[in-house]
Amino acid sequence: MPQPLKNAVYIIGAGPGDPELLTLKAHNILTRADVILYADSLVPKQMLRDIRPEAELIATGNKTLEEILPIMCDRVRANRSVVRLHSGDLSLYSAIQEQIQGLIAENIPFELIPGISAYQAAAAKLGTELTIPGLVQTIILTRISGSASAVPEAEELASLAAHKASLCLYLAARHIEAAENKLLQYYPPDTPVAICFRIGWKDEKIWLVPLEKMAIASRENDLIRTTLYLISPALKNSDNARSRLYHPEHSHLFRSNKE
Repeated sequence: MPQPLKNAVYIIGAGPGDPELLTLKAHNILTRADVILYADSLVPKQMLRDIRPEAELIATGNKTLEEILPIMCDRVRANRSVVRLHSGDLSLYSAIQEQIQGLIAENIPFELIPGISAYQAAAAKLGTELTIPGLVQTIILTRISGSASAVPEAEELASLAAHKASLCLYLAARHIEAAENKLLQYYPPDTPVAICFRIGWKDEKIWLVPLEKMAIASRENDLIRTTLYLISPALKNSDNARSRLYHPEHSHLFRSNKE
């Protein structure tokens, strides 16, 4: 018999949508929790297929922080274990900081369990690495300013585009024309873009287009949410690229040069 969970809040990153991309730790906690609050607009119901039949399930898509926080605190004080299930990776655009601050203020114990990010799942679906030797060695994760959150001026999209790195653009579908114009200031028009819709869900779709067609393709497919854009020279055919790590002429602590 597994040990009962502590009376605490477990904030879990559910990953991009595929239940099999939950970490083992996340799944173990999720299936033992007394109470589960989940972002029903972003977390597919299949994520909950293995929970306890008697677990209290609370959808939070229509709730504010001022409604969610007291529920979590009250349940923990009633000696129950609570899962707060978020989509994706907790470290990216998950709005957990204000929840953490609220739990600390109420002296409620909590633990964070990270999840897979959509950009990682998208790169896997595309069968590519986003850091190619001699081509691109930096990944930028960013978004464009929207109604819910402003981007600091120093992180404005055009200034980030100047690096010509592999750029993973979140939360931009509603402002895609503005994003495309900013990116075209530095990336060539034929830079490959993977438009990734609902990665990890049963209805996921990926379109590979040149940067100059990114906005048109988004509008043609009525994309307004749950869309990630990967803008990267790494999406081009890079047959001649090779890392030195496994090259026979390269030696390191665990492998000497054979010549």
